[in-house]
Amino acid sequence: MIEPHGGRLVKRIADERLREEARELDSISIDRERALDVENIGYGIYSPLEGFLCSNDFESVLWEGRLENGLSWTIPIVLDADVREGESYALKFGDTIVGVIEVEDVYSYDKEEYARQVFKTTDAEHPGVRRVKSFGDRLAGGKVWFIETADNRFSEYFFPPEVTREIFRKWDYVVAFQTRNAPHIGHEYVQKTAVMAVEAYTGKEAGLFINPVIGKKKPGDFRDEVIIEAYRTLIDSYYRKDKTFLGIWKTEMRYAGPREAVLHAIVRQNFGCTHFIVGRDHAGVGSYYKPYEAHEKLMEHDDLKIKPLFFKEFHCCDRCGIISKSVCPHEASNFSGTYVRNCLLNNHRCEYIRDEVLDTVRKFDNPFVVDEST
Repeated sequence: MIEPHGGRLVKRIADERLREEARELDSISIDRERALDVENIGYGIYSPLEGFLCSNDFESVLWEGRLENGLSWTIPIVLDADVREGESYALKFGDTIVGVIEVEDVYSYDKEEYARQVFKTTDAEHPGVRRVKSFGDRLAGGKVWFIETADNRFSEYFFPPEVTREIFRKWDYVVAFQTRNAPHIGHEYVQKTAVMAVEAYTGKEAGLFINPVIGKKKPGDFRDEVIIEAYRTLIDSYYRKDKTFLGIWKTEMRYAGPREAVLHAIVRQNFGCTHFIVGRDHAGVGSYYKPYEAHEKLMEHDDLKIKPLFFKEFHCCDRCGIISKSVCPHEASNFSGTYVRNCLLNNHRCEYIRDEVLDTVRKFDNPFVVDEST
């Protein structure tokens, strides 16, 4: 079994004593996204992190893409709060105490530099930049303890790393696929090709872990429930059940492109995956990143144990079928997200989506996120 990032799976789940004590602590109100960060830390999904970043690690992540100890980490996991160092606080989402933070460090930071380093832009049109600019002026770092989830949706599809690692023991290798979309035929071909490639290269059995991001996304992305139902339909009709596993990761999309690709790989390593599919414009938005910049960024982080599988863009060729542009000599149509959305909104047939999946998606009045509060 592949080891977690940093060599140890973090587990910071509050015991009954701390749960009781949390009710007596001063509290900080946090949003759903920060509450999910607490959960991801608590279950070890963010191993080796044990809490929100203190200033030394924050600066190192921003400028070096690594924690101060040298381990790869590219996205700041931070809490904006004006609190006192040396104190403990209950972290509340609504009326729910989701965790406790032991504050070690409170520090100021430059929002413009944060945005520039992580997103390669300070353009407020970028959803990640807007998010950072909405933060408070000070960040609080320190270890956290997880108490209760802020999001119980799709609980039947949530499996923390200590569970997935046991499930994945039945396979020699596990290929992870990150997604924020309902599946089209290009996704299916990439997933199946990746599993076949790993098996061909190793001579051993590989399974597929389809791991959608469930959480805040930008307008125009698919809604969480649509992604889940679409993949359930696809797996039921077109995948081997003994070689496919569907499980969610509860977090927000940050749209940080190459930096977010590294985080996505780390998380899948912590879940127990050995390989990670990286396609064109991974975790991108607009035209802020080069098409294969995530491939380049992942090659800089050779301390990761998980192996990236780099795919060029697939397209639909009348003569070759569904195939990578890197080996097809013909002009052919790309898998266009805009085209797919227009087909769905106008009730047109879409040759890029399996009929069964299309029928599932069309059961929803509007399959897309409509505003950033979702």
